[in-house]
Amino acid sequence: MQRLKALLPQTRASLRTIYSYHRAFSAQPNYAEHDDDDSQEQILVEGRAKSRTAILNRPSSLNSLNASMVGRLKRLYDSWEENSDIGFVLMKGSGRAFCSGADVLRLYHTLNEGNADEAEQFFKTLYSFVYLQGTYLKPHVAILDGITMGCGSGISLPGMFRVVTDKTFFSHPEAQIGFHPDAGASYILSRLPGYLGEYLALTGDKLNGVEMIACGLATHYSLNARLALLEEQLGKLITDEPSVVEASLAQYGDIVYPDKGSVLHRIDTIDRCFSHDTVEEIIEALEKEAVESYDSWCSTTLRRIREASPLSLKVILRSIREGRFETLDKCLVREYRMSIRGISKNVSSDFFEGVRARMVDKDFAPKWDPPSLKEISEDVVDYYFSPLESELVLPTALREPYM
Repeated sequence: MQRLKALLPQTRASLRTIYSYHRAFSAQPNYAEHDDDDSQEQILVEGRAKSRTAILNRPSSLNSLNASMVGRLKRLYDSWEENSDIGFVLMKGSGRAFCSGADVLRLYHTLNEGNADEAEQFFKTLYSFVYLQGTYLKPHVAILDGITMGCGSGISLPGMFRVVTDKTFFSHPEAQIGFHPDAGASYILSRLPGYLGEYLALTGDKLNGVEMIACGLATHYSLNARLALLEEQLGKLITDEPSVVEASLAQYGDIVYPDKGSVLHRIDTIDRCFSHDTVEEIIEALEKEAVESYDSWCSTTLRRIREASPLSLKVILRSIREGRFETLDKCLVREYRMSIRGISKNVSSDFFEGVRARMVDKDFAPKWDPPSLKEISEDVVDYYFSPLESELVLPTALREPYM
């Protein structure tokens, strides 16, 4: 716990530097147009005197994101940023989830129907929105009340303020479906204390709201029962000053610490095991730890890793390691390459097999290809990181990224 407390100030400071809010913004209005009926129903807008709230509204699908939703979000945020009447922006979800990530089932069926161009456009729009969020010129408050998975973190965590509750849980379970944590995840996870990011990405383990505060993923904690008061207070603000928004959030915030069973108390063990250069070495370290400590956590962690796609594990570990030394835009460009390679079937069909096993047939018995770590060559891993003919292009000349 002593080491955990020591890590908190530097983690929070680094994240505040990453998402610095001392930036000026344009006052020229440019309102969003041409949204279809579905996207307007799935992304609702709530207006207050000096703020706007985007509400993810697909509760029956845990607010999973499709192409029309991401497109509408980007158009709205572009217009709100340029509207001088709007001081700050909020985002939240309907029902028991903030956002469970991408609509993976829809993506799966889209690709099986031969519409690869549509899938590629989805990733381009999504990652462009993540970059917009990470370089947004106005204060942003994401209220992560409930399930926050996959790219649900990408559309929220790069923003200035991230509010979590006693209902929040966060995870990146992509390895279990033969994919990789994307939408800026290699940027966010690689900046967590020690090797916690590698642990979360390779195992898909969950963090609750208190743990998100402790490791720096979130900035404020509020009980779910007090959210209505918090939102009411924010709605009354007439400001574009981050310090005023932060003071309002702090007024309804709570000081919390992880409980005794939190994985964050295992940070030393995580660092010992997940600091190694290869997935094979990580597994070997966990096996050794299990024998020496008789700790069931080691066995559970090993089981989670062994259930995942071996190819995804190797790709993910390299992605997190490279993300440590890259700006947000560089991470997104690389992740776009990885995503397009991952859905192409040129090397492996693990994404399709993982979705089939967990979400279509639900037999939970994927047949990974290659089936083991030892059968994966460096050339295969390199392929996922190689440039594409049509790369993701982000407006870095207009919106400077932060390291």
